Amino acid sequence: MTARGLTFEVDDENAPIDVQTGQVSVGNFPPGSTEKTLSITVPEDAEPGTYRLPVEYEYSHTRHVRYGPSGPTEGSDSTRTKTDSITIQIKEDARFEIVETNAATQVGDDSDISFTLRNTGSDVARGASVNAESKSSSLTFESGDTSSTASVGDWEPGENRTITYNAALGSGSAVRAYSLDLTVNYDDTDGIGRTSDPITTTVQSIPEQSFAFSDVSSSLRVGEDGAITGTIENTGPNTVRSVAIRPVDNPESVIPSEDSTAVGPLDPGESKSFRLPLEITSEAQVGAKLLNVDVQYRDGDGDRRTYDKLDLSGTIEPARDEFELAVSDRTITVGNSRTVSVEVTNNLDETVTDIEARLFADDPLSAGASDTSYIESLEPGESATLAFQVTAASSATAGSTYPISFDFRYTDTDGNTHLSDTFRKPLDAAPQSGGGLPIPLFLGLGSLVIVFGGVVYWRRN
Repeated sequence: MTARGLTFEVDDENAPIDVQTGQVSVGNFPPGSTEKTLSITVPEDAEPGTYRLPVEYEYSHTRHVRYGPSGPTEGSDSTRTKTDSITIQIKEDARFEIVETNAATQVGDDSDISFTLRNTGSDVARGASVNAESKSSSLTFESGDTSSTASVGDWEPGENRTITYNAALGSGSAVRAYSLDLTVNYDDTDGIGRTSDPITTTVQSIPEQSFAFSDVSSSLRVGEDGAITGTIENTGPNTVRSVAIRPVDNPESVIPSEDSTAVGPLDPGESKSFRLPLEITSEAQVGAKLLNVDVQYRDGDGDRRTYDKLDLSGTIEPARDEFELAVSDRTITVGNSRTVSVEVTNNLDETVTDIEARLFADDPLSAGASDTSYIESLEPGESATLAFQVTAASSATAGSTYPISFDFRYTDTDGNTHLSDTFRKPLDAAPQSGGGLPIPLFLGLGSLVIVFGGVVYWRRN
């Protein structure tokens, strides 16, 4: 017969569990079977073992029916309450909880994070491994994936194990806590593979290491060596070492004199000055420029890191002569030689040394035996006077102007040797002085005197 309005309830009073489901209603239950689910909680301190749980159920049914010629005429119903039991087993199993966490990493960097877990169960976890699963694509592990697994071997009850992972937060990630699930995979004492419930924990983030430039100025000029100078500040949050500024991916007309310029260690908030030497070729365009630079440094673990979110601004000035030349007396007499004095002024912004000057002259001018001269050093704006022997051939035309040329080989403050552009200065050819008659006329007069003398002599005879 059908059991009508069937209900049942499980009694957990004498078992170390909590039955979360109260009275369960089945309804009308014809002959056969059905299945119902109960929600239970097993406390962490529950003793392993086998327990019988009483089940009380109640239902109604028809006890008898009286039939007449036309069918049932009357009946009798009855309600019954019965008690039975079910058996549950709390197994000796491994269980895990986090007892200590040391998990923080810096945005744009990676660092080791660790978690200490304890086997709070009553069974050994054989061949255990702990899998960490990040809930954000920003938090990755040494493989570049969002998960990583560490093997810990056999894990006895009550034993702690510390698991370490290398975790990284991508540059630009938000500064917040990042969720992480830890799952233990192991074999129980029967050799059956088990997986623990995920243990959710967090990884804290530290703001990204950053730097700032200030007081930036430049001494860049087309065709010259120059520099960008300024101040770099560690804007935090950590102390860094071996800081260096490195130019990268700049036009071919801007040539770094060095691969990088060293700054040294910087504490948070500390500033230091820097000088970045650059060579500007003759093909460079005049005007304001943004130069790409990286700031390289070593973090607290000694790992090399790069910060690439800064530019340096500088202005490239037009080209200029390295030296200014002045000739005090620009005349030279045709057919004569003279010493030409040249005043040389350093027009650069740096002291130059080992200055070797050379004179060039084309026909009808020529240089003397000593066509070179030497200056030991010239500071910016300092002058020195050089002397050269120059000859004007008799074929030179008085009143004409002829050029003499100079170039200079010198060494800058960085020890680099340069050859200057060619400088041209004019010399004016002047006629010979003295007022004497021209030689052909003098010879003619001489002949006339002789003839005249001859005539006089003849008349006297």
